[in-house]
Amino acid sequence: MTDTWPRAVSASAMQWRQQLRSQIDQFVRRQQLPADFDLLVDDYLLPLAVWLAQLRKPGQLLVVGICGGQGSGKSTLTEFLQMVWAQMALHAVGFSLDDLYLTRAERMLLAERVHPLLATRGVPGTHDVQLGLDTIAALRARDVTRPVPIPRFDKSIDDRAPAATWTLWQGAADILLFEGWCVGARPWLDAAEPINRLEREADPDGRWRNYVNSQLAGPYRRLFAELDRLLMLKVPDMDCVLEWRRLQEHRLRARTGGGMSDAALERFVQHYERITLNLLGDMPPRADCVFELGRDHRIAGLRLNSAAE
Repeated sequence: MTDTWPRAVSASAMQWRQQLRSQIDQFVRRQQLPADFDLLVDDYLLPLAVWLAQLRKPGQLLVVGICGGQGSGKSTLTEFLQMVWAQMALHAVGFSLDDLYLTRAERMLLAERVHPLLATRGVPGTHDVQLGLDTIAALRARDVTRPVPIPRFDKSIDDRAPAATWTLWQGAADILLFEGWCVGARPWLDAAEPINRLEREADPDGRWRNYVNSQLAGPYRRLFAELDRLLMLKVPDMDCVLEWRRLQEHRLRARTGGGMSDAALERFVQHYERITLNLLGDMPPRADCVFELGRDHRIAGLRLNSAAE
């Protein structure tokens, strides 16, 4: 691993910075980002866009996985990369692991047959993996005569959006951004003893967590094998995940009057604690690029797998 970009990447990023100054300024204003976002652009984001563009092979789809905990900045990063690549005349498409959630009816049936905790969307086992595989395969085919439906889940109704409302991708895509909190995760190998209150009270015999782990070892392994490159937005720890998500909920309550209470949120986040902790230890050595996040939410460092250069 190295903490610097290749020289060719840095040089190209500097050139693009001059060309994209107005577009980047507009992006910052539109997203209402802090003034020091420019530093992240120069040090991390624009070089990342250039680096990934240089890794792409002409005539082939580059599938880039983005793994990051809740509130880590996956959506902002995805939109920034797509904006830059559009200026580079590259066609980038993206969707989230969240867009592959099983329908509400399917999750209720799963909760009845396997474990009640599977009614809560989020963990492996609550997604339609085959839908993801089929979508990636269709995009890889680059058949300009057949539009590719891009899945979409509607969290406001806790159900998959009607297929008629999905975006149709027309033409050959150059890069696919596939983001999600556990994209690229692998099964944990240690004993599955309860690690938090949720597991102790709702899953004392390990039936839920063993099912989740078996999904990571099976269907999700095939899905994540489709990734050509893997980027990790590495959160400092679970305390940050909880705090960042708490801030999101407080903003939601202030804006709409809805949202989870702090107690409900703490229980909710515990659904994801086991996999998140495993990701923090397992993923950094094998990810192609790791952005180390500080407790202030900002990118604080870079770890680049030299084998991926």
